[in-house]
Amino acid sequence: MVATVNLYSNNKGELNSFLSSFFNTNVDLEDSLKWEKEYANPVELAEIIGTFIDNNDSYNIKMWICLDKDIFINVTNENADKIIKYLYERFPY
Repeated sequence: MVATVNLYSNNKGELNSFLSSFFNTNVDLEDSLKWEKEYANPVELAEIIGTFIDNNDSYNIKMWICLDKDIFINVTNENADKIIKYLYERFPY
């Protein structure tokens, strides 16, 4: 099972700025408006989801996650906590 995170922005450089801050290193996306990463352990999504929500007022970014094939969930302020709890309940390893 591989979980996927997709980030989207309408502003060039915004994803680069967010991801550089998240990974604490310079990320060069060449002004990309989309970023995708696969995680072998779905629980690892909790960290980027939490950081995304904590910084949601600083960036105009949208996040979608995929835990099951072809099913995408839009991560919002309203559902982020429930998604993180669900990750730990569904994947308790």
